[in-house]
Amino acid sequence: MSGVAIGTLLFALLMALLALRVPIGIAMFVMGSGGYLALSDWSFVPLLSAWKNVGYARLSNYDLIVIPMFLLMGQFATHGGLSAALFRFVAAFMGHLKGGMAMASIGACAGFGAICGSSLATAATMGQVALPELRRFGYAGSLSTGALAAGGTLGIMIPPSVPLVIYAILTQESIGKLFVAAVVPGLIAMVGYMIVVKIVVTLRPAAGPAGPRVAWGERLKALAQVAPVLGVFLVVIVGIYGGWANPTEAAAIGAAACGILAVVTGGMRWRGLVDSALGTAQATAMIFLVLLGADMLNTALALSQMPAELAAWVKGSGFNPMLVMVAILTIYILLGCVMDSLAMILLTIPIFYPVVMGLPFHGLTDEEKSIWFGILALMVVEIGLVHPPVGMNVFIINRLAKDVPLVETFKGVMPFLASDLVRIVLLLAVPSISLVLVRFLGS
Repeated sequence: MSGVAIGTLLFALLMALLALRVPIGIAMFVMGSGGYLALSDWSFVPLLSAWKNVGYARLSNYDLIVIPMFLLMGQFATHGGLSAALFRFVAAFMGHLKGGMAMASIGACAGFGAICGSSLATAATMGQVALPELRRFGYAGSLSTGALAAGGTLGIMIPPSVPLVIYAILTQESIGKLFVAAVVPGLIAMVGYMIVVKIVVTLRPAAGPAGPRVAWGERLKALAQVAPVLGVFLVVIVGIYGGWANPTEAAAIGAAACGILAVVTGGMRWRGLVDSALGTAQATAMIFLVLLGADMLNTALALSQMPAELAAWVKGSGFNPMLVMVAILTIYILLGCVMDSLAMILLTIPIFYPVVMGLPFHGLTDEEKSIWFGILALMVVEIGLVHPPVGMNVFIINRLAKDVPLVETFKGVMPFLASDLVRIVLLLAVPSISLVLVRFLGS
């Protein structure tokens, strides 16, 4: 059996294991080990050597310390009550509009995503804060839960973003440039979701009644409470891209700053500190297990030459590059039905990245193409968090809003998915949307 045939068989068996609900990290490690063994003429010596090399190379990688640092920053923000301050701030400026509290929920999700980096944590935390207020003002259950589930995806779209860190490590791309490139698409996502809310309440005024207008004194007070959070975001992003600190140092500074803010302004105590450390450890262990599994699978695929053969075949096929990109993005959306965002990035980037880099797109340089594809991949990955049948954000919000049927939550999410598709088409047609800040700051 050829290496390409073995690589293809690996993917088929991996999908079967996932269908049997085997954890993605274990499934990738098992299939990667089996494939490596088959490609090594069934000799265990090369496999044992590969295990040693893969484990050491991954767990001794200094760059990966950035992941637990960003996770800890998000944990401090979650347990320190910073999410409530962000919601109060946006609600003070938008709550008096029709649908304003739902828009405030989306804006607060974007703000929380700037210090969290996790979609699930953003959805869960902001759901606890915003749902009671949305209920109090009589918002429709479908609009409330749909806005929060969609808004939660901004946790990975607005930098810092853990999936973007993983993408940068896999492709040897600059974390700082990827973070900067995600800012404009993230803001467009936030505005797009707010426009969806405006359209919904225009068609159904009772779905999102207006709240009371807040005096300017209260607005300024709310602004003062979130100013330190905005400062943390600027220090992390500007520090990384400006060269003042590498990503690990900037993440450590951000985690320390969020911890201090959580204690001083959010009232976090010893229990919150312990919960933050435990939550970070659990999430880090899960991510590193998936990373090890992906490394073993990618090692086997590299030995099989399947990614290189696929890239060469696509390049020589004469297919329109944009058609190839649309096919890749469609595969991502379909994979979102069965796996989470991190697993999708780890599983597919070693396959799709060589294909994309071998094709011409809009006259982009290799670095610009790499950054553009990373943002596109992140955008379609986030769709998997809200579209049926999995939609982890939907299930998280629905567990918090027990009075809203799951079907209603999925109905509420559909208009936001339409906004996502418009944004993807826009970025496909105009790559400079994701590159404008990178080019400006690099000039």
